[in-house]
This record gives sequence, C-alpha cells and structure tokens, in this order.
Amino acid sequence: MSEVTLETPLVKVLGTSAKKLAKARNLETVGDLLHYFPRRYIDAHAGSSFSEFELGEHVVLTAEVAEMTQRRMKNRRGSMANAVIVDDAGQRALVTFFSAHPHYGILRPGKRALFSGQLGLYGKQLQLTHPQYSLMDDADMSIYENGLVPVYKQVEKITNLSLTLSIKQVLDAVGTLPDPLDDDLRERMGVPDLTRAMRAAHLPRTMADVGAAKKRFRFDEAFITQLVLAQRRAKARSVPATPRVPRPDGLLARFDRALPFELTSGQVEVGAAIADDLAREVPMHRLLQGEVGSGKTIVALRAMLAVVDSGAQAALLAPTEVLAAQHATSMRAMLGDLAQRGQLGGDADGTRVTLLTGSMSTSARSQALLDIVSGEAGIVIGTHALLQKHVDFADLGLVVVDEQHRFGVEQRSALNSKAATPPHVLVMTATPIPRTVAMTAFGDLDVSTLRQLPRGRAPIVSHVVQAQNPAWMNRVWERIAEECRAGRQVYVVAGRIGDAHDGSGAMLVDPGTPADDGEALRPVGVVELIEQMRHLPALGGVSIDLMHGRLPADEKDAVMRRFAAGEVDVLVATTVIEVGVDVPNASMIVIVDADRFGLSQLHQLRGRVGRGEHGGLCLLVTRSESPEALERLGRVAGTTDGFAIADLDLELRREGDVLGAAQSGRRTSLDWLELTKASDLEVIAKARDEAVALVEQDPTMADHPLLAQAARERVDDQQAEFLERG
Repeated sequence: MSEVTLETPLVKVLGTSAKKLAKARNLETVGDLLHYFPRRYIDAHAGSSFSEFELGEHVVLTAEVAEMTQRRMKNRRGSMANAVIVDDAGQRALVTFFSAHPHYGILRPGKRALFSGQLGLYGKQLQLTHPQYSLMDDADMSIYENGLVPVYKQVEKITNLSLTLSIKQVLDAVGTLPDPLDDDLRERMGVPDLTRAMRAAHLPRTMADVGAAKKRFRFDEAFITQLVLAQRRAKARSVPATPRVPRPDGLLARFDRALPFELTSGQVEVGAAIADDLAREVPMHRLLQGEVGSGKTIVALRAMLAVVDSGAQAALLAPTEVLAAQHATSMRAMLGDLAQRGQLGGDADGTRVTLLTGSMSTSARSQALLDIVSGEAGIVIGTHALLQKHVDFADLGLVVVDEQHRFGVEQRSALNSKAATPPHVLVMTATPIPRTVAMTAFGDLDVSTLRQLPRGRAPIVSHVVQAQNPAWMNRVWERIAEECRAGRQVYVVAGRIGDAHDGSGAMLVDPGTPADDGEALRPVGVVELIEQMRHLPALGGVSIDLMHGRLPADEKDAVMRRFAAGEVDVLVATTVIEVGVDVPNASMIVIVDADRFGLSQLHQLRGRVGRGEHGGLCLLVTRSESPEALERLGRVAGTTDGFAIADLDLELRREGDVLGAAQSGRRTSLDWLELTKASDLEVIAKARDEAVALVEQDPTMADHPLLAQAARERVDDQQAEFLERG
C-alpha cells in the first residue's frame, strides 16, 4: 500500500467496509475517521448500568446473559429469541431478536457481552430490540486493553467493536501523524504529540490516557481558533489608517467642559483607550459592551467628536429608523449649539448632525446626501440607507455600529468601503458577553466593558408571577393601571405574534382549566393578548397599542413614536422592542411566558424600563410549573448584574452556536472546549498568548504550513467571516 495520510480515502485502507462508514456518518477519509472520537468510555470489568441512560437513548454497556429462550412466531415463519441480561448493578432487561438464528446459539446463559442498542420498554420491563453485541471472550475483544471500552455514536450495521478495530487498522496504517505543534510548544503546554493523543483517545489503556488526549485536543481547538483570530487581527493592523487626534480646544474639549454631569470612571477609562486607538496609524477595531443605560452612547459621541475635530466624519449605523432618529435627537440635544453649524444660533466652529433613513422625504434625503458628501455633516446617523451606493462621504474616519449583532459582515464592509483609507471601527452591544465567549468569538477585537451605571440611575425591581394564581394576575393588571394613572407607561411583551383567529386559544387573562396540557403550554401571542387586555375592567380608560414584526416599517415607527411621545399608555409588543427607542417615562414591563426566553434576552428586555427618574418594575409572568424554569426566572429576578446573567445563560444554553455552526452549515468548532469551565478559560488564554506570539513572528504562517492547513480546515472562510463579527 502507498503512503497513508489523513487525506487518504478510507476505502483504500478498509476496503468495502468503508462504504458503511461513508453512508452512515459521512466518514470518507482517514482523517474523518480519526476525528470521529468516542463520546464516552466504560470499564468492561467495573461494568455499567442501565440507570445511566434515558429511555429512547442509544446505550452501550456490558451485561451478563441470565436466560435465553426461543419460540416460534404465530404470524410469520421462523423463531424469535428472547434473552434476559443483567447489568452490573443487578438490573434486568429483555433482549429480543425477531430471528433466533444465530443469536440463540451464541448468547448462552453465563456469557458476558458488550451490548449496543436503543433502550425501550416492553410493558414495565426494560428492553433492547435487535441490539448489536460482542462476546467478552471474543479474541477481538483483547483490543480493549485493561477493559476500557471507547463508546462511539452508533454507526448503522457496524458494532462498536468493529469500529474500534477499523480505527486501529487505520492508526497502524498511517503510522506517525504529522504534528502541527512543535516540540517546544507541546512541552510548554504539557500535551502529548498528535500520534500518541490519537491512540490515547481511541485505544486507551487507562482514563489517564483519555485525560491526556482530551488535554491535547482542547488546546488544539483553542489554539487553532486563536490563530485564525490573531491572523485577522494582524491583517487588519497591516493596513495603514489615518490617525484622528482632536484639537486641544476643539469640539471634544468644549463638549466635555459643558457636560452637566461627571463621567463614570469606566467611561473615562474606555474613552482614553479609544483615544489611544484613534491616534494610531492602524485602524481601531474595538468592541464596547455595557449594560443598557451604562453610558455607551456618550462614549461613542466623544469618539465621534474627536474624529470630527481631526477634520474627518463619523457615521453611526443603527438597526432601526426609530433608534437612528433617537440617536440623532439625543446627540443634538447633548451638543446643543455645537451641532448647529450654519444654522441660526449655531456655533460657527461646531458641526452638523445629519440623519439618513429610508423613509425620509425626497427633499430631506437630498439635503442629507449633500451634507454628507460635502463634509458639512461631521456626524452622520442612519440605518441601512447609509449602505447604499450613492451615499458618499467627504472623509469617513470612524464607523460606529450600534447593536452589532443586527448587522452582517457584508453590511459593515459596505460602510467601511466608503472611506478613502480604512476607517476606525467601534462596535457596541448592550448584551453582556462572558469572558470566554469574548476571547473565543471576538478575539480579533479589543474589548472594552462598561459595568458602572451613571449616578442617579434608579434601580429595576423584578418579580416572578405564576399565572395560575388568578389573584396574582389580577394584581398585574391593577399594577399596570396604577402606573398609567400616575402618568407613566408600560410595556407588555410576548414571544410570538399569534392571531386572534388562529384557534390557538392560549389565554393569559383567565387561564382557567385548560382542555389539555398541550393547550396550557401553548405560548400567548400579542394579537390575542391585546384583545384580552382591552376587555379587562382594570384597564378601562388605558390606551393600549400593538407592535410586532409583521407590521410595515412605517407603521412600527409610527406606533413607537406615539409611545415615545406619551400618546400610548401600554405598548403590547413582541421582542422588536428589545433594541428600541429610549422612553424615560416607561417604568414597568410585563414579560409573558418569560420561561420561554433566554436569560440574557430577559435582562435586555427589562432594560427598556427604569431609564428615567421613576425606577423600574419588571414582572416575569410564567404558566410553567417546572421547578427548573422557576429557578431560572428566580435567578434573573434576583440580580441586576447582566454579566452574571450572561454567564448563567451560557451555562444553560452551552456554546454550540458561538462560532457560527448554524450560519456556516457545519459542525461547531467547539467539540472539546466548554466555555463555562474556568479550566478551559485558562486554556483559551494560554492559546491566545501563544497564537499572538507566533503570528507576530510569522504573520502568514509560511514557516508553519501544518498549522496554516489546520487553521484552514478548522475554520473555513464562512466561519472566519462570522468570527469577525465586528
């Protein structure tokens, strides 16, 4: 046989049996099979128990045959065999074969075997139907040294033993695997070479072998990901940018002197980091994360003023017209006459804040485009309308992206391309990001975090409300009415739109006794909810309006404007308000079916209230009686620390989509790392340091071809684009 490599087709090593692997699990090459790692390990001598598995789960365990019988079938020819097997905890299960031959002659009482099959019930008896098995006294079972059995996901028509034998055959054929990690790096990290790690994962003698293999593959995963990010970071910094330094007595200095309040220490610290970035000859790529209300907007405005001071323009990209208009209004208010250059009463040395959205009149749009291309508008705020081809800037120096997750890479690139030289980029998010996720998915960005809330910000109080209690729900509606009578406003949020005529019948106002459990758990939609609320005596005289994603954009904007103007008391909405207009008069939010939302999303939603002088109240309404759901909601209600909630959310959801598996159509590249583990955070941090050092020495990885190839294979172009995020 010619030399076997990771790219060698399996059929050349395994023959016709390779076709089963390709058909069942899409395993085509030697590398594919070697990266088909066991999902767990069992000790054939210590045994395992049925109690470790759930009904319907595919089980692999060792057990002893206690009984074996056969009987002729009534409705078809032939005989069936039934065995009773006993696990090492003494639990019994029925094993059924619809064809007695050859099983009746093999599985004799007293024989011990490795069984593999789906766990079910026959009456009240546990059952495996037509399982695969291998007798423990089979000569081939000697492959399991010391009795440690690697257990793989089921491969149709291939036993666990046959799969292990095939992997050994492949390992023997390939010999020594080329290792992307050099000796020095492996020694620093305390990990085995790749060949030893592969054999330890697939053919372990002890669990210590398994631990060494996992340590190697965890580091590989972290290191390759960090290499991709470090390369992207180095590439971005290799392109020259124009330094943007404010004038000593320019707009920024004058704005700071006129501020009626003192910046928080966090705002000062982050502002200094951004100023340092802007003064450099490489583009800034910084992520600014902070709670809703932590003061990100003023940090962004100060950065924009610094760029305007330098003679360039700054653009802020917002996800909705309402939010863009709010940014424009609030920035004009904060700047005062400094934002009115060329207007009556405006400062001659000031600038102009220009808004550009898709719904503007033709004349307003034409004037905005003229202000932008002439440079009269130092600060430009807009929606996707900014990305259109005929929008030209005089000198775009800074791009600020608000709620960056709402925009794709192509959209951000379209705005960046409007600059003569690469602009500095600041992306913002109000969704707190756990440190492990920030390092893994935003590793090519400098990350700044605002944790402090400005002084005087009123607290938000949260409570869990179980809707099954009519008295509690009545109090919810009364509490809404009280807020409205006091001149304040309320959000009521549900997770789906629904339809008053869709027959769902989901009720919140008076749940009563549902027809069945399925109906009880059907989520409430905002269309049906608003109809129920409009008939409540407690809400008589309260003006209620509706907003959801199916409404035309101009209608959504109109509803939001009416609510912001105080013309609507209660806004019943889907999560479209999650990133929305700042309404300081909104003091209460009711989130319906709160158990169906992610924890970080709940925190983001409640950040819509308490933005004024009145504080905030958040009621998390649930019809679930699950102790786990109630505990989750209780933990959200018990803290206002969004970063603690983000950590908890990650722990519950896991990190499967962190690197864009869904977006790329491929498996997530996190197979070994668990971002909730402190030990894995240490691995990621070490991997990042090593990756940065390597890329500084060898930016194109020309001297490390195996690492370059591993990076290409681990993170394809589409995932790399997703990784960029900012």
